[in-house]
Amino acid sequence: MKNHTRKEHDFLGEREISNDLYYGVQTLRAKENFDITGIPLSSEPAFIKAFAFVKKGAALANLECGVLSQEVTDAICYACDRLIAGEFTDQFVSDLIQGGAGTSCNMNVNEVIANIGLEKMGHAKGDYQHLHPNNHVNCSQSTNDAYPTAFRLALYMKIEAFTKAMEVLQQSFYRKGQEFAGVLKMGRTQLQDAVPMTLGQEFNAFATTIGEDVQRMKEVQQLITEINMGATAIGTGVNAPEGYAQKSVAHIRQLSGIPVVLAADLIEATYDTGAYVQLSGTLKRCAVKLSKICNDLRLLSSGPRCGINEINLPPMQPGSSIMPGKVNPVIPEAMNQTCFYVIGADLTVTMAAEAGQLQLNVMEPVIGFALFTSLQYLTKACYMLQEKCVDGITANAEHARELVMQSIGIVTQLNPIIGYEESASIAREALQSGKSVHQLAVVERKLITQEKWDEIYSLDNLIHPKFINQ
Repeated sequence: MKNHTRKEHDFLGEREISNDLYYGVQTLRAKENFDITGIPLSSEPAFIKAFAFVKKGAALANLECGVLSQEVTDAICYACDRLIAGEFTDQFVSDLIQGGAGTSCNMNVNEVIANIGLEKMGHAKGDYQHLHPNNHVNCSQSTNDAYPTAFRLALYMKIEAFTKAMEVLQQSFYRKGQEFAGVLKMGRTQLQDAVPMTLGQEFNAFATTIGEDVQRMKEVQQLITEINMGATAIGTGVNAPEGYAQKSVAHIRQLSGIPVVLAADLIEATYDTGAYVQLSGTLKRCAVKLSKICNDLRLLSSGPRCGINEINLPPMQPGSSIMPGKVNPVIPEAMNQTCFYVIGADLTVTMAAEAGQLQLNVMEPVIGFALFTSLQYLTKACYMLQEKCVDGITANAEHARELVMQSIGIVTQLNPIIGYEESASIAREALQSGKSVHQLAVVERKLITQEKWDEIYSLDNLIHPKFINQ
């Protein structure tokens, strides 16, 4: 009768492992110890792919350095190629938050690669004398260089996906800016009427501010390309052959297509998390600005009868269980909440980065969790906002223009002609009497002619104001 389990051991003892599983005893212990988030390594396929690049690059470097045989190297590379192709994802069960500075994730990868390789070599899972998770797959490595290297490769890929999502959202706002180029509306400062502008200018500004953050993300992405592969435990390169660090980095760069470089000071690079702090801060900046845009969209669409009501957001679902006909701005609201999460995660990264002691920051798993989830959630939210909101926004052009012409704010354009004091007097009387600025300035006080009024308050001059005096 076929045995459905195998025995594996580590220095803590022996455990039974189902033969269906490609992970081993150390991963089993991690699964039992760290049931925290319910979000396992399998939820981050980019991280698994990144680890495969690292392990394959390390194996090829070890072959060149003469510390691994061709047979073992081929088996490791075969297993890594299958992981890169997206296979065996379900075998990565380590919780993303864990003690041990990422050792559980690293060993999860080592064990899965070893057992895939063993089958390729014609051996049973767990027959580690032929291909060992530590001796062979983890050869010339430590968790302390393999994990952060894989982490940075995965971050690079996820930043790439996020910037693409932001660029799609940016273009959506630009298209609306062109569509609304002729829609006159009142600009507002401190929630009070200010001076006229166009809805197109407002939406173009949304696009511009997102574009600035795209550039900031691309800049911080370059910080992630410095890796400490070859540092092993603390940066001294203990147990790694001469030339291994340079060779492994070159292989990883070629395999992944990511322009990684070896850090100049491996001691510093093994404990430093400054790049993560800067990345997190840049993500927070993106979140703050995206949330501000969504606040504006909710304000501009407020009403519809008793609010600003200059734009209409696409109706996505009924807004109330008790108020018939109510439609809420649920898509911007969801983006707001996603942004709040990212802003909070930045504090997590800050505290975890500060909490590293001496030659290693053991808190890197929670930094990974915070950055991975922030990038993933914000990427999805950008596409949601673009597809389900911005693309479908329409303008209430006549209503917006009527608000402008009824506003007291337009008295500002009279300052160069009648002076600030007279303009303030008109504004005060308009507020008290309910009369329009036109009625007071042209009809009653006769401070300017109708022709001059028409010149000042033409659509072109309101959109692109020129200095007009007497």
